[in-house]
Amino acid sequence: MFKRMVPHAAAVSMSLCLAGSGAPELRQTALAQLNRMIQIQRGMMNIAPAEGEYLSNLVVKLKARRVLEIGTSHGYSGIWLALGLSQTGGKLISLDIDKGRHDIAVENFRLAGLSAYADLRLGDALKEIPRIEGPFDLVFIDAWKPDYVRYLKMVLPKMRPGGAIAAHNVKSQASEMEDFLKEIQSHPRLETTFVNVGPAGLSVSYVRQQ
Repeated sequence: MFKRMVPHAAAVSMSLCLAGSGAPELRQTALAQLNRMIQIQRGMMNIAPAEGEYLSNLVVKLKARRVLEIGTSHGYSGIWLALGLSQTGGKLISLDIDKGRHDIAVENFRLAGLSAYADLRLGDALKEIPRIEGPFDLVFIDAWKPDYVRYLKMVLPKMRPGGAIAAHNVKSQASEMEDFLKEIQSHPRLETTFVNVGPAGLSVSYVRQQ
């Protein structure tokens, strides 16, 4: 099924490392909050810490300034993305349909010191995405798995060439997104890599010129 796997060691040794991301104090504050979230906010279907670091590095690698996240949950993955954006000077738009998760995420971003780098929106992504203007440098999908292909088709026309669309759970819940997996591996505008940095599986589809 998968075109190519990137081993964990290669993923975490990307040339652009988070060590210099943003002010040291901001990074320390954000990482401390991420650690607290792992300890006290369980059951939120988080990405793994190594996946979070990979996504932050990807933000920096792409020099991303406009990032869209579909599925905020309580903000764990978004904080990693925003930590990368604190280096590029960009901003995250993150969407979630659940008010309880949204409210927790707002507080988590505040405690992480990254509220200025995030626009957290409460609403149905299928309704909100058409209202958001592109282009996006990076999109991260981690929401209702059967809708992944719908999200892909909505965001692809809004992507800048050279940008990327990342998706979570492509290994652990592959049976729920077979149409999405087929699309990202066959679409002529996408070059897809499957990254082995966590047990759930992460895909990264780079957008070619039209």
